[in-house]
Amino acid sequence: MATRSPWPRPLSLPCCCLLLLALGGPGFFQSHAVEVDVKDLSNNTCIHAKWMMSFLIKYETNSSEYKNATLMPSTNVTHDGSTCGNNTHAPLLAIQFGAGHSWSINFTKTNETYQGNIISFTYNTNDAVFKDAKTKGPITVVVKDNMHPVQLNTVYKCHHRDSIEVANVSLFFWDVTLQAFVQNGTVSKNDSVCEADKSTVAPTTVANLTTAPITTASSPLPTTTSKPVEKPLIGNYSIKDGDKICLLATMGLQLNVSQEKPVLININPKTTNVSGSCGNTSATLRLNDSNRRLIDFTFAVKNTSTNTQRFYLKEVNITLISFINGSEPLNAGNSNLSIWDTFLGSSYMCQKEQTVLVTEDLQIHTFDLRIQPFKVQNNRYSKAEECFADSDLNFLIPIAVGVALGFLIILVFISYVIGRRKSRTGYQSV
Repeated sequence: MATRSPWPRPLSLPCCCLLLLALGGPGFFQSHAVEVDVKDLSNNTCIHAKWMMSFLIKYETNSSEYKNATLMPSTNVTHDGSTCGNNTHAPLLAIQFGAGHSWSINFTKTNETYQGNIISFTYNTNDAVFKDAKTKGPITVVVKDNMHPVQLNTVYKCHHRDSIEVANVSLFFWDVTLQAFVQNGTVSKNDSVCEADKSTVAPTTVANLTTAPITTASSPLPTTTSKPVEKPLIGNYSIKDGDKICLLATMGLQLNVSQEKPVLININPKTTNVSGSCGNTSATLRLNDSNRRLIDFTFAVKNTSTNTQRFYLKEVNITLISFINGSEPLNAGNSNLSIWDTFLGSSYMCQKEQTVLVTEDLQIHTFDLRIQPFKVQNNRYSKAEECFADSDLNFLIPIAVGVALGFLIILVFISYVIGRRKSRTGYQSV
């Protein structure tokens, strides 16, 4: 758990908030726990909240490409606008961070319960993280909170990672401790645990993950190795434009993450949500596995020298949220790909395992792949172009190598024979 900041405690003023920002350890993104106490005119706490959150935003660049940006609250967090509410305005918890970003949520109650109501998030694409953004300036999204009602005078707690998606924004929340409508300024000692935490039997186990076994000084060394990750399940994915399918994809996906220790993560199609977009020259397939693994595939169309059009995989972006227990979010991408190249109007197929290089520390392994991001007819795949690894010509490679080695051996033998004859002729002349 993040520790409290050593900064001096802010002065308690009427209708103000006390905000503490806790920083976690090093990682791709540093973890930030925000703690806010909203107080009324009598300096009594009316809202107490401590939580962690991050934002994944997909934005369009000047070259009509789409990229992902990740935002997390940093050290320059403020809390202007937070209020306990009154007869006409609902209580509001609001923070501001970074280069013009802000987030807020208001609360409603009945005679017995309270809950979050409306979430508002504003991000500013003038921030440097939005490289070459086509649209500059603040953009606001508003969404209904999915929090279930909580009994009054009870603290809501949820360590499970939850997410809300709206437009091109994914909001992630975890390690939440919250009480709105605090009575008499005293935070309750009664807890209400979210259903996701109740159903978590073994929080230290990560599915489809292979890591080295952990031992302590008092426990004997393991005599068996960890079970290798199995081949991933094959998923069938599609995107519709109206009532017609405009993108089809079939594949098994496995992520290979290399940090302190190599980690293999299988994408489970049974827990994966599909979204994306279709166009004439660009298409995107987004896969979201349990709000922990987000993969964006971006396809493009190109014109060849023979005046034909082909499609190919142009870009991949991956976001991993806590891919190992306690790890920081990882956001990586590669926008310079040129693979899965196929005639427009056809589908690309490769049953053999392929590797897509995202970064030096992150690769995607695909299995039984078939993809058609453009010109899908009658909701079915068009005729497939096979990858070379699947083609009938693939068996010729070892034959060609064998023939070449045979010719090389013959040439060496002939050279040896000629050399021997010249040597004998020279001796005879003497």
